[in-house]
Amino acid sequence: MTQPAATSLSPLESFLHAIPKVELHCHLFGTVRKDTFIDLNRHAGQPLRGDEIEAFYTRGEKPVGVLRVLRALDAELVRSADDLHRLTFEYLEDAASHNVRYAEFFWNPTGTVHESGIDYRKAQDAIVRAIHDAERAHGITGRLIAAIDREASPEAAVEMVRWVIGNRCEEVIGIGIDYRENDRPPELFQQAYADARRAGLKTTAHAGEFGMPWTNVRTALDLLKVDRIDHGYTVVDQPDFARACAERGVIFTVVPTNSYYLRTLPPERWALDHPIRRMPGLGLRIHPNTDDPTLHKVTPTQAWHMMVRDFGFGLDDLRGFMQNGLDGAWIDDSLRRQWRMQWTGEFDALRARLPQDPISPTP
Repeated sequence: MTQPAATSLSPLESFLHAIPKVELHCHLFGTVRKDTFIDLNRHAGQPLRGDEIEAFYTRGEKPVGVLRVLRALDAELVRSADDLHRLTFEYLEDAASHNVRYAEFFWNPTGTVHESGIDYRKAQDAIVRAIHDAERAHGITGRLIAAIDREASPEAAVEMVRWVIGNRCEEVIGIGIDYRENDRPPELFQQAYADARRAGLKTTAHAGEFGMPWTNVRTALDLLKVDRIDHGYTVVDQPDFARACAERGVIFTVVPTNSYYLRTLPPERWALDHPIRRMPGLGLRIHPNTDDPTLHKVTPTQAWHMMVRDFGFGLDDLRGFMQNGLDGAWIDDSLRRQWRMQWTGEFDALRARLPQDPISPTP
């Protein structure tokens, strides 16, 4: 994920590159640069073949999921706290090159401790050190979300939350839950979420992904009592509930490159039928994110561009999405107000310098 040359960008792309951004939905292991992956593989004795690695970084019309990559990193490649420092610093460096100024990103401690064999405290310290290093070097503020592995047991989730609580630091601001939602509904992890909330941690959850029912979104909000929703696309299947979410002001962190819809919708209908296109019309507050940027072959700039090119949103919509991101971020309210005023001013000033009509209508 590198910064594109200014001369290669259209006026709209240059605008989208320059606007200030938050990133609220990105997985640390989904940010690994290809060269770094190859390097980790070499140091681990090359457990993965070269053609496998090439396939990981190829994204065709029907892209494969990225879970194999994430699991391989835990099971075979990440073997020291320094590896986690490298991944974190490189992600934040890449994000900063697209004017992401604040990033909340997911890390799966259960895999790190039980698969990679790295002590939780050492792993957390390495990631936090990288957050500080990246802020000094690139001016980006990073914050960590410890993610429950929903394919592991509910007991493992409770254990993970206990690690976070026992090693509290301001850079680790909350918990989430990721990996495949199929057959692993949110209610399995009620105890872990209750423990996290009781300790003052913020909470979010992947729900309504992989075509899983809208009721998972409701469960995440009403039973787990999360502060925001990651993905949440099937909420559009129940308009009455969607309107209730809109009234509550729930922020949905959406992913334009979501693999499930790219695989399951016909290419000629993908952008037209994707739930992202319908969510704002139901009053839902959404914010675009990269999810697994190097594996999805997307940058923050490109994710925002897809909101225009593929889903037909205009500049007023993008302004609102930027503000949604700030409202969904787990930051102090005074900082939120400051950034909201500053960033909106920057957005408007950049917009004023655009050509008259930089956005072509989407069919």
